Formats: sequence, C-alpha cells, structure tokens
Amino acid sequence: MEQTRQGKAGRKPHKKRVKADTYDFGLFFVVLTLVLFGVVMIFSASYYETMSSKEYGYDMFYYLKRQGMWAVVGTVGMIVAMNVPYQLWKKFSLMLYWISNGLLAILPFVGKNVKGQTRWIEIGPLQFQPSEFTKVAVILYLSYYVINHRKELGNLKGFAKAAAILALPVLLIAMTNFSSALLLLMVGVTILFVASPRIWYFVAGIGALVPFVAVMVILPQFRYRLTRITTWLDPWSDLQGNGYQTVQSLYAVASGGLFGVGLGQSRQKSFIPEAHNDIIFAIICEELGIFGGLIVLMLYAYLLYRLFVIAQNAPDMFGSLMVSGIFIHIALQVILNIAVVVNLMPNTGVTLPFISYGGTSIVFLMAEMGLALSVARQIKFEE
Repeated sequence: MEQTRQGKAGRKPHKKRVKADTYDFGLFFVVLTLVLFGVVMIFSASYYETMSSKEYGYDMFYYLKRQGMWAVVGTVGMIVAMNVPYQLWKKFSLMLYWISNGLLAILPFVGKNVKGQTRWIEIGPLQFQPSEFTKVAVILYLSYYVINHRKELGNLKGFAKAAAILALPVLLIAMTNFSSALLLLMVGVTILFVASPRIWYFVAGIGALVPFVAVMVILPQFRYRLTRITTWLDPWSDLQGNGYQTVQSLYAVASGGLFGVGLGQSRQKSFIPEAHNDIIFAIICEELGIFGGLIVLMLYAYLLYRLFVIAQNAPDMFGSLMVSGIFIHIALQVILNIAVVVNLMPNTGVTLPFISYGGTSIVFLMAEMGLALSVARQIKFEE
C-alpha cells in the first residue's frame, strides 16, 4: 500500500496545454519600429522635392503628414484585428474574396490613371489600390478553402479547383500590376504547398508561370516590360532613359559607405525619381550606410522569424496557413524590392514593406500583422 502511494507520488504531474491569451510583443514592436522608421525615411527622402515644388504647396512635411496619418490608421487597424478572434474571418472570407475580384474587374473602367498606370480607385478624397486588399482577401479565403478540401488537393481535379480560386485574381491584377500578380501567385502556391506538401504544386506553378510571363511580355500593349528586362541587363546603355533610376540608385548605395553620409544628407534623392517610394532602400543605404541597411534587414529577419514561430505553433490549420501566406508575402516583397535596388533583377514596382510611401500598402500590411497577432494570442503552451 505504501509502495503504491510512493509510486503515485513519484509520478510527474500531467502537463496540460493552456491558451497563452497574450500578445506577441516582439512582433508588435518590430512592426511599429519599421513603420516609424519608414515615416522618418520618407520625410528624409522627400522634403527637398516637396519644399521646392508648387505641386506640393512648398510644404516640406507633405509626405510626412500623409504617411503619418496612414500609419496611425494602420496601427488602429492592427490593434483591432489582433483583438478579434481570427476564426471569425472564415465567415467573411468568401465575401471579401468576391468583393476584391469585383473591384479589380471594374478598375480598368473607373480607376484613376497616375503616371500611365491605372491602379487606384478614387472615392472622394480617398484613393486605394484594390490589389493590396486582394492579397489579404486571397490569403484568408484560400486558407479557408483548402482546410475544407484538403483531401481533394491530392488529385488533379481538386488541385485545379484551388488553382482556379487563385488564378482569377492573379489574372485580374496582371492587367494593371504585373509584379503584384506574380507576388500573389507565389503566395497562393505557398499556401497550397503548406496545406498538402507535394512538389508538383511548385512544378505546376512554375509551369503556369512561364507562358503567363511570356504572354504578358510579348503582347504589344505590354511590350514596355521587355524593355525593362533589356535595361536591367545594361542600365548604362540607356542612362538618360529607362536605366536612369537604376543607375542613380546604385550611385546612392555605393556613396553611403559603411556608416552613410548622415540622416537627411542624401545627395541622390534630388536625382532619383520619387525616392520615397520603391527605391527608398537606396536612400537608407546612402544616409545610414551598409550598417544601416543591415539593421533594417535584421529587423525584417526578426519579423519573419516571429511569423514563422506563430505559423508553426498555430492552434489550427487555418491559422497556420493564414500566417504562412503572410510570411511569404512579406518575405518576397522585401527580397524583390531590395533586389531591384541593387539591380539583381528588373524593376518590378514592388514597395519595401512598412517603409515605402503608400497609404493602402501600410494599412493592409498592418492588418495582416493584426491577423498574425490574433493567431499568436491563441497559441497554447504546456504548464
């Protein structure tokens, strides 16, 4: 009897899994750090242009005020999203998916043309890019779809249905924004692979990509994309034309040295067209040097690490797939943007997440972070 008691007493207590119900402060604060840093760098890259132009009312704080306002809106959206159970979005994912496709379908007819590109819909004083909203909608709906049809993904018919869900918005976006379409395609393929890891998903995705890229480059109305490729191979061959921005951004990166010329002291920002947009990493490297550029990359690495941890430990497949989609979206966008700045690939028009200027981009990116933080709150740990 005594031995029985000792045996029971000697057993290790059974560990139970308990919901954390707390925030991932690491992810939360790294996002805010990138956003605040972005606001500072946008001001540094743009004040010279805006203070000397009638178009901006000679207001050196023009872009600072606008990006600051959207940063506040995005932060509020992130906080709201992180406090809403992410499972709730299952109910609305299909509706959001079709709303986004509807906006993309009417974009060529009602969209606002800005510098030859029709990517914005204007409603009163506000304008936004439907493609940014579509990325979130597709991540939500595709994640929801595959968890309900996971067994079907193993056969060609089931895969074709899932691929069609992805193909529709990709094709609609490609008509106005080719780089965003490619980005969305890779995000969707990643979600499908995580849901049912078969290498032929990637083979099929790459196989579909080749004729897709060929058509979008060869068609006469998209011939300018072929020019981008030839310019990328030798930007100095068209120094005053298509290669101008690439060459100037390379000068900016090279002139920064190890620690840069100082915040606000960039010389190339007066030569690089719209330095506060896609090429802002070049200004970061010029003003803060290679050291500053590496710090930014480390912040992104930590952000992606937190997303990876959340995806790996999510309480259900929907949360895991959703965060995996967000992870690959951020990772690809960072890689593509920096690769363009240092001329490792042709100009794509992809922004640097949380740092480049753009109200629509920052609001929906921070909404994605809110979704990831909502998943993190429900992760269970053993005690």
